[in-house]
Amino acid sequence: MSGEPQDAIEVAGEDVLPALVGNHRQFLGFLERRVGSKAVAEEILQAAFVKTLEKGGALRDGEGAVTWFYRLLRNALVDHYRRQAAEGRALEREAREATEASEDPELKSAVCACVGELLPTLKPEYAELVRKVDLEERGVPDVAKEVGITANNAGVRLHRARQALKKQLERSCGTCASHGCLDCSCKKSRV
Repeated sequence: MSGEPQDAIEVAGEDVLPALVGNHRQFLGFLERRVGSKAVAEEILQAAFVKTLEKGGALRDGEGAVTWFYRLLRNALVDHYRRQAAEGRALEREAREATEASEDPELKSAVCACVGELLPTLKPEYAELVRKVDLEERGVPDVAKEVGITANNAGVRLHRARQALKKQLERSCGTCASHGCLDCSCKKSRV
């Protein structure tokens, strides 16, 4: 038998299903110790049970089913950590690209000029958040504390402020804003 668990298990075997269900707590504990979260452990265990039930097969021995199921759980843990690592790399790449894009002084100057001219058209609390978070590059929690609201409230307000600013940019600059045009000749149409 190879290191991979059998892809198939017959739950019709009289002692297989009770053996798996009877070991539910042990399976959950096994996973929770390795992932550090009961919710994540339950999710992995649920997926493993579903996978077991979806596959048909030939395993009939209850004790053998438990051993097979632990092997399935180990493979599920490996998959979980691989996904987690891939997500982490993707987030790091996004953060790096965002930092690189914000380091272009010419681009930043052009964007800040357009945004700066339109900020007074927004509600004052929206303009303040956009100015402090996006233009001054300060953290949302710090700005929230400064203006006396929760970080969650500031995040919601910032989202709404950005949406309002986007609408103002589209009104002011037309399709230029929708397509990311950096040659902002729309200043003439604002006057």
